[in-house]
Amino acid sequence: MTGDCGRAAPANIFAREAEVKFSVAVHHGSSSQTTSYPHGSAWHWKQTDCWYYTLPGTKKRVPLFDEAGERIRGANNRDAAEDALARVKLSGDLESPTQPAAADWVVARVCSEYIQHCDRSVAGGTMSRGHRDATVAYLNDLCRHCGTNKISKLKKHVVQSWIESHAGWRSPATHGSVIAVVLAAFNRAEEMFDVPNPLKGLKKPKAQPRLQSFSPEDEQAIYAATEERFREFLFAAIHTGLRPFCELAKITADDVEVTDRGMLWRVYSSKTKKTRKVPVRTEAAALVRRLMKAVPPGSGKHVFRNSQGNPWTKPAGKDRMFELKKRLGWHDEPRRAFSMYTYRHTFAHGCTASQGPMLTRSDQSQ
Repeated sequence: MTGDCGRAAPANIFAREAEVKFSVAVHHGSSSQTTSYPHGSAWHWKQTDCWYYTLPGTKKRVPLFDEAGERIRGANNRDAAEDALARVKLSGDLESPTQPAAADWVVARVCSEYIQHCDRSVAGGTMSRGHRDATVAYLNDLCRHCGTNKISKLKKHVVQSWIESHAGWRSPATHGSVIAVVLAAFNRAEEMFDVPNPLKGLKKPKAQPRLQSFSPEDEQAIYAATEERFREFLFAAIHTGLRPFCELAKITADDVEVTDRGMLWRVYSSKTKKTRKVPVRTEAAALVRRLMKAVPPGSGKHVFRNSQGNPWTKPAGKDRMFELKKRLGWHDEPRRAFSMYTYRHTFAHGCTASQGPMLTRSDQSQ
C-alpha cells in the first residue's frame, strides 16, 4: 500500500485506523448490534462459537488456542482471545506470507507456478506428459499475449480475445481445453497463494458431440493419399476402435493373444487406468500377424511404428491428419472436419448400424 506521495505504507498494519475492518454481529433478542475490529484483531464467529484472527493480506481465518492447546470458545472470552493473539504476534506467525502480495503478481508468475506443478505431477505419475506439454504450450502463448499484466488488472475479455485471435483454434472443444488449462492455473494460484482469481465466471463453450465418421469413399481416399506406415496405423484404428495414441500406438507383440476363437489384444489405457482384452476383427488380425514378423514377442518394440521405427505420437498423428485433409482438399469443408478420433467414431457407428457388439468400450475391462 502506498501513500499519496508514492512512499510505502508503514509495516505495522495493526496500528492503522484506516485498515480494513472486520464486522461481527452480536445479536441480543430482536435487536442486532454490529461491532467493527481492525484487521488483525481477534473476532468471534457465532457459527462455531470460536475465536479467530485473519492473516494480513488474505481472507484466511485462523482459530485461536489457549495455552492448553484448546480452541477458545464463547462470545464472552474476548480477553483470552486477545491474549492468544498477542502470543501469535510475538511468535511471528502473524507476519504476511513470504510470497509476493496479490497486487504484485503478474500473469507470467501464475503460469510459471502451474507449469512447475505439472512437472511435479508428471514425475509423480499423476499427470500425462501429453497434458503437461499442451499446458506448457497454451500458457506460454498466453504469457506472450499478456504475461506482464498484473493479476489485479486482468479481465476475462482479455483472455477471450486472446483465444479468438488464433485462427487455428476454431473448434469449441479446443476453446474449452484452453480455458480449462488457464482456469486451472489461476485456481491453483488462489488455492496455494491466496491470489484472487480474476477469471472466475469465464465460461467454456458448450460441448459439441463428435458425430462425424468416414464414409467408405472417404476411407479409401485417405488410404490412397498417405504412406504405408501411417496407412497401417489408420486401418487398425478404424477396424478396432481403440483410442489412437494412448491405446493402439502402445500395442506390442507381447499384448497379442491368439486363441481358437481368434485374436485378442490386451489393451491398457493411460486414460482409464484399466486393462481389457479386445477381440480383433479378421482384417486387423491379418495386418498384425504380418507386422509382428518384424517385431516378435520379447522384442519390446511397438507393432505400429513410423518410418523411423518409433511409435506414433499425438503431435505426429495430428500433423499427418492435417496434411492429409489439405492434400485431399477437405481442410475447409465443415462436413469433413475429421480428426484422429474420427476413426474410433467410425468403428462405433459401424457397430451401431450393424447392431454388432461395442467391443472396445472402456467398460469392457478385465
